[in-house]
Amino acid sequence: MQAYCMKCRTKREMSNPQSIKMKNGKPATRGTCPKCGTKMFRIGKS
Repeated sequence: MQAYCMKCRTKREMSNPQSIKMKNGKPATRGTCPKCGTKMFRIGKS
């Protein structure tokens, strides 16, 4: 799954994606950037 990396300022393929639920109950996906290691986050169903 692709997400935007805030540090690299590009869209990259997320490594270690995990499906989570936000506080308001909506689904999201959390992972890390394979290049710089920064946390990545994408709202919506994976």
